Amino acid sequence: MKEIVTLQIGDFANFIGSHFWNFQDELLGLAGDTHGDSVFNSQDLNMDVLYRTGETQGIHTYTPRLVSINLRGSLGSMSSCGTLYKEVAPTTSDVVTWTGRVSTQASQSHQRNLFLQRLNEEEENMNLANETSSTNNGSQSEYQDKDIIQCLENGVKFWTDYSKVHYHPQSLHELNGIWTDAEEFDNYGIRRDSFAWASQGEEISGRLRFFVEECDNIQGFQFVVDDSGGFSAVAAEFLENIADEYPNTPVLLYAVQGSSSHKILSRKRTISAELHDAVSFSRLSSFCKLIVPVGLPTLSKSKASKFLHIDDEQHFHSSAVYAAALHSISLPFRMVPVGPATDAYSVSGAVDFHEVIQMLSGHGRQNMVSVLDVAMPLPALTGEQNESSLIGNLHPLTPQTAEDVEDMQAIEHIAVHGAFASEGRRASVCEVKDTVDAAYQRANTRPMFCHLSVAPCPLPIPLPFPSIFRNQVGQHGEFMAGQMSSTSSKGSLDVHSIPMAARLRSTSAVLPLLESKLRNLNRFGIARGAAGAELLRSWGFGKEEAEEMGEILSKMVAALSPPQFSSDSD
Repeated sequence: MKEIVTLQIGDFANFIGSHFWNFQDELLGLAGDTHGDSVFNSQDLNMDVLYRTGETQGIHTYTPRLVSINLRGSLGSMSSCGTLYKEVAPTTSDVVTWTGRVSTQASQSHQRNLFLQRLNEEEENMNLANETSSTNNGSQSEYQDKDIIQCLENGVKFWTDYSKVHYHPQSLHELNGIWTDAEEFDNYGIRRDSFAWASQGEEISGRLRFFVEECDNIQGFQFVVDDSGGFSAVAAEFLENIADEYPNTPVLLYAVQGSSSHKILSRKRTISAELHDAVSFSRLSSFCKLIVPVGLPTLSKSKASKFLHIDDEQHFHSSAVYAAALHSISLPFRMVPVGPATDAYSVSGAVDFHEVIQMLSGHGRQNMVSVLDVAMPLPALTGEQNESSLIGNLHPLTPQTAEDVEDMQAIEHIAVHGAFASEGRRASVCEVKDTVDAAYQRANTRPMFCHLSVAPCPLPIPLPFPSIFRNQVGQHGEFMAGQMSSTSSKGSLDVHSIPMAARLRSTSAVLPLLESKLRNLNRFGIARGAAGAELLRSWGFGKEEAEEMGEILSKMVAALSPPQFSSDSD
């Protein structure tokens, strides 16, 4: 077995992670349900890749192999020790060296919402049933599903508000001395005044070391970073430490951002934001093997939301889409191996971090930036509802991605799971393969290499999933004939699972994003008289450091730019 350790740094990253782990928890429950859908009973996934086994007070536990970092106060009603242990609050009586006056500052505890109250009630009933060896699991819950869904739609403030997963006490870390205030923790340089790796780094590294040392054969780190503020600076220092301590362990990094605010920013704020994005991307990419920018300015208006109703102002909504894409593209990392690929378009279900990273970053061109695409839900391979091919239904979640780019050196890794061949009939592996192959045969351009992974298990939709599906999406993600799209939306009570497809692309389509970051760094930070040069210095970057970051971005652009041919006739 090759284990994966997941790291989530920052608020939006943890919003995504909460949905991601809910999917895994739902899969575990469905796999053990002998009376449920057989497609979940035989999913051929090794969940030990993501989870660790343990024991708490004589009870066996199964928790994510996860390190989560966020601001203090970001856990809502959840303890930083997770839910497996009771946290004992320190008291002032422990202080024996101070004889002066003592003042106490305490934040008001957050109350559990209806969803968390239901989870707690169900667990208490289960424990009671185990203690009494009774087959009766307790009384009917007083919290109805529809009330819980309405509560979540209107009241999610923290990522823990909809988390249904038990976390290990080593998993959740709140940065000391930094309380939740996203408005102030909004740029790369803010970390210098609020966080020092020297003071907290060893504790954070120790948490990671705890999970790594349990692994028999770690395949890599799945790193999700909120790239919209000071968390990217925290992540960069963490990544630098990882590169030193685990030099041979690959890092697949998702740099995520929530939808942009429509507020009109001052010139000073605009320059700060543009410099942050350029500096952050350059720094983060220096310490990973493959970086995937994720997060559209307005997800609701994108092609990826064709079958979805998204409220861009709610992280609860947009993070669900990004989490579904991360789940889908990571499925091959934990598939049970069925055999090696035999040609460029053959199906190989299982693939590990190293193989995917080598494929996308070192096959034909040295490139370390990838585009993430998704089809959510994926229409049936054939039928009236499928207006385009499987490939044509994949749309980017990476911002500033060019369309219809002719790139003869493109490399692709596609994961398809739970696909329908036609409405009501699941597609076989061969049918998915033939559909993808036929799509590329008809296309004007095709990638130099494409790896395809196929799984029968669709994406399960757990109860706390937001109501974001348009009304033509059916119970199993099929498209219902005669249903017109409207402003109404469906959630987990109406949609139980959906077919999905996701793709990672090494392609020149990402050039507009890279060129924008390079241009902004040169314009605002490096050029003579640059308006943001002083701001960069306040962040700790002198002229040489700024030029070095510019060189990193320049190399990324050069790796993807088409070759320039001389027009000289001699």
